[in-house]
Amino acid sequence: MKKVLIPVTNHATLGETCQANGTYSPELTHVVDVLNKAGVSYDIASIKGGAAPLYGTDIEDDPINTAVIADEQFARQIANTLVLSDIEINKYDAVFYPGGFGLLSDLALDEDVGAIAGAHYAAGGVIAAVCHGPAALLPITLPNGDKLLSSHRVTSFTREEEVDYNTINDIPFLLEDALARTAAGFSKVPPWGEYVVKDERVITGQNPASAHAVGAALVAALGEG
Repeated sequence: MKKVLIPVTNHATLGETCQANGTYSPELTHVVDVLNKAGVSYDIASIKGGAAPLYGTDIEDDPINTAVIADEQFARQIANTLVLSDIEINKYDAVFYPGGFGLLSDLALDEDVGAIAGAHYAAGGVIAAVCHGPAALLPITLPNGDKLLSSHRVTSFTREEEVDYNTINDIPFLLEDALARTAAGFSKVPPWGEYVVKDERVITGQNPASAHAVGAALVAALGEG
């Protein structure tokens, strides 16, 4: 059975504001739903371990989000995340980073987690991310010292979407600009449209509407391995 490591944030607010945040639930639950239906297992981990903050858990018109949140296995894992530094990365076939603003304050800056993910990719693993999740690709360094992004094209939540969502003045940094400066290429579609970029074994999605498609691309990539 294929297995995916899902790193999530421990940061519970939007940047340095008091606004509750963390991982945006639908970007996690929709991918978990795809993994479950494909018979792919997963572990959820974070830098500190323990309970991980979620927001968007109360969306009324998202039955997939509601069902996954109610699933006992998922609930147990999100309440007791593994510690990333304890992870044996060779046990996993892929790493998936869900979005949410929280990771801009921890996973996006963590060189140790980046090195773990870099070793995973160099050994043939798949790396996927959606919305703000690609921020966690910024610190990923391969064993040869190269940055993962330097040779891969990606997408992410965009400047226009930050403006629409009224977060442009509160985020720690603008992800689109950071990726455009460091990745081999950055592309996007008009705000809120589904969009996925697959470049070798790196898969990124632009926004929440892209979560299911990222999950499907991830499962397809695991089938190619």
